[in-house]
Amino acid sequence: MRQVRIVVADDHGLIREAIRLALEPEPDLQIVGEAERGDEVMARVRQSCPDLVLLDIKMPGMEGLEVLRRLRAECPEVKVAMLSANDDPAVAAEALQRGAVCYLGKRIDPATLGPTIRQIAEGTLMDEAMALTSPPAVEAGLSPRETQMLKRLAEGQSNRKIASDLWLSEHTVKYHLTNVYRKIGVKGRTEAARYAFEHALADRFSA
Repeated sequence: MRQVRIVVADDHGLIREAIRLALEPEPDLQIVGEAERGDEVMARVRQSCPDLVLLDIKMPGMEGLEVLRRLRAECPEVKVAMLSANDDPAVAAEALQRGAVCYLGKRIDPATLGPTIRQIAEGTLMDEAMALTSPPAVEAGLSPRETQMLKRLAEGQSNRKIASDLWLSEHTVKYHLTNVYRKIGVKGRTEAARYAFEHALADRFSA
């Protein structure tokens, strides 16, 4: 089993601890360093040689976007996933333009963090990187994971297929989709797919 080495950079100790607890049951995901200031991140990366940095966008000492710029310039082989409580699509778009592989809200379900990190490491995560750049998704209150699932549902994927692709249980997929239906005010898959199509949250309508 390939180990994914991770540095967590966030100025809130509770967030770092929550990430550690979420990843503790995952034997292939190893936290090899932590930083609570932006100006500490480069040293932690040089010391631990991670595959991935989970980087808060708001950091004392050095802003996350500046840390991201330096990481891309000095350690281009290290992937960077931005963490933020800010769901502003413009901020997400800037982070992606500067080289982040994805932009994750801090509201992400802890149960999905491990599978998401695996997809980042494997280079198979696409929708998550763009989820927060979609104004309709933000307006509906959809999380990146919920937006991703709605898009896949609209493309005709079954719960089983979604679960398999995203390394989740079918129960977890059903739970997320139930939340999606509630947030966008629909009663089931067909109405949800129509909503996704009408709001440009899916490339094609396949309900």
